[in-house]
Amino acid sequence: MSIQSPGLFIAFEGGDGAGKSTQAARLSETLQSRGLSVLRTREPGGTPIGEKLRSLVLDHGHGTIDARTEALMFAAARAAHASQVIRPALAEGTVVITDRYIDSSVAYQGAGRGLGAEGVLALNQWATEGLHPDLTVLLDVDPSDGRRRRTAGDATEDRLESEPDEFHSAIRQAFLQRAGAAPSSYLVLPANADIETLAAQILERVESLLAGHGDGEPVNPVLRTGETVPGDRP
Repeated sequence: MSIQSPGLFIAFEGGDGAGKSTQAARLSETLQSRGLSVLRTREPGGTPIGEKLRSLVLDHGHGTIDARTEALMFAAARAAHASQVIRPALAEGTVVITDRYIDSSVAYQGAGRGLGAEGVLALNQWATEGLHPDLTVLLDVDPSDGRRRRTAGDATEDRLESEPDEFHSAIRQAFLQRAGAAPSSYLVLPANADIETLAAQILERVESLLAGHGDGEPVNPVLRTGETVPGDRP
């Protein structure tokens, strides 16, 4: 089984410790086992420059990074990711699964850092030339639960993960607001649900998208700069 070009673009979002990587991997493995061409990637990262920026913006020890610089670094990594990795893969009919995308910047820098959702969204719309996911899977996690998950065992927190719970609460609300503004483009699930149950619910939604994707038309079209998905945020 294979899908026709253009491919399908799926983003996993949520607070730190929500289990995005686990579910992205499960979905990727399942789709690949069915013969689909799948690319699993992450942000920041996915390209050589993106991985370098990831280290600079997430690792401790690089000195003070002010909010605007942080937002620009994430947007720069995303611009390279969208141009060099995501768009070419979609053009070949690949299912692209990314761990984080634009919503993370709107939540973390827009809400968490107080830069405002509109400005951060506009920056990233420009950086990606308006490329939106066909589906965003939002794993909703309580900040205290997320911290417990990500510090289990000997795990340490990165620069953003180590922010206080108030920061992560603001992020959580921003994610939920994004999903509430365009419910048809999101699948919101409780992160504390059983892993198998979550995987089944995500697969069911993706299967419905693939079923309507056989004519080769994108579920959400690749947008030109300045355009928005119908029913989505400006």
